Amino acid sequence: MFDIHDFLLRARLDAVSLDAWIKAGWLAPQQAAPEHPFSELDLARVCLIRDLREGMGVNDEGIAIVLDLLDQLHGFRQALHRVSSALQGLPAPLQQEILARLRGGQEEVVRHSGEEPLSGVD
Repeated sequence: MFDIHDFLLRARLDAVSLDAWIKAGWLAPQQAAPEHPFSELDLARVCLIRDLREGMGVNDEGIAIVLDLLDQLHGFRQALHRVSSALQGLPAPLQQEILARLRGGQEEVVRHSGEEPLSGVD
């Protein structure tokens, strides 16, 4: 975690730009940690924003879209991780049936397991 001074130095960013990027919603420092509101993730985001702007010539609208898509992707990865963890706690036959359905092979699992398919899951 970084305080604002360390963050600005590491990010090679001025306070005016930082304020503008926060107002644009590109960065969201932790409000609950007033002494050290910035994380390594915030620093990585600043580097990405700088690369998009300076290295690739992406305009502000484009940066907002890229960051929104990255945030969505991160959310999907977290959800997938939760689903995977939940699957790990299920009995093996049920895990196999769910995985087969995800792959599109529902009929094969029912034939081999001799059990009824899950109801309500299509």
